Amino acid sequence: MALVDLSGASWRKSSRSSDQPNCVEVAFAEQAVGVRDSKDATGPALVFPASSWRQALRRTS
Repeated sequence: MALVDLSGASWRKSSRSSDQPNCVEVAFAEQAVGVRDSKDATGPALVFPASSWRQALRRTS
């Protein structure tokens, strides 16, 4: 996957984990989804192709 710029992305976490300190956040870019540790907002993010993210969600629902 090509380099994805998530610097202007809007990060969010599940409403079910809003009061939990150990969470992950996701951000959606054009063709990618970023995932990061909510405790380390300036740290690294994993980036997945949007198609892979959709497939993973289908498998868990």
